[in-house]
Amino acid sequence: MFSKAPFLFLCLFTAPLFSQLTCTPKDSLLFKEKMQTIMDLDVPMEELSMATIGLTFLEQPYVEKTLEIGEEETLVINLRGFDCTTYVENVLAFSMMAKSETEDFEDFVDNLKTIRYRNGVLNGYPSRLHYFTDWIRNNEQKGLVKDITSQIGGKALQKAINFMGTHRSLYPFLQQDENFEAMLSVEEGLAEETLCILAQEDIQRHEHLIRSGDIIALATSIKGLDVTHTGIAIKRGGRIHLLHASSAGSVRITKVPLVDYLKKIKSNTGIIVARPNLFSP
Repeated sequence: MFSKAPFLFLCLFTAPLFSQLTCTPKDSLLFKEKMQTIMDLDVPMEELSMATIGLTFLEQPYVEKTLEIGEEETLVINLRGFDCTTYVENVLAFSMMAKSETEDFEDFVDNLKTIRYRNGVLNGYPSRLHYFTDWIRNNEQKGLVKDITSQIGGKALQKAINFMGTHRSLYPFLQQDENFEAMLSVEEGLAEETLCILAQEDIQRHEHLIRSGDIIALATSIKGLDVTHTGIAIKRGGRIHLLHASSAGSVRITKVPLVDYLKKIKSNTGIIVARPNLFSP
């Protein structure tokens, strides 16, 4: 676990595409190292995927709540440790860099902001895409991913998504009434949306339709919550495994296929699959 306070500094950019940025000198160096690693990959562009780039993060530390910093929402750049969502976001942001063949840190910052915030606009804590189904839906509208769950056997269902609103005490930023009221409004909008989930018992029958590099979100039976975990599909021995930032300590690949991994999670009801548009034919 990192001690954040002594190392963080706030960078203010005047360019319109930037909002407040929270980062460290170490993250700037890690960005350069990561870009060099990606450029050194001996993989043709047509064979590149989120999984290829995701593998360059193997054994990086798992760190919780890296975005919950300070009293106001800022765009946090942290390449020293990841939770499951920030891992997927950073891999997608670096994948966008690879696709566009750019090495500019400002482009990376813009990519991450576009991915993390509703319509790519950082406008306080409620503008962050906190619920992962909302994250998928909004990034589909941006043209970055496509929810393919229905195409691979998923079924639609209705579920109230309101965990943050009903568990206010768990979220420090929600102690501010303005943030809390705004999140309630977000949840009201989510109530009008339909979820599509590939049920756990149907995954093995349809897993041949999942590609390495697809984004996998783990659906849950927990009341008010849509997803408990996310990662990247990766094929090993003809089976789909999960490449993810694991709470067991680091970025890793599940030892067993995804189907067997999910059977050990009591609350899991299935998966949602989003396919990045970057490298897909």
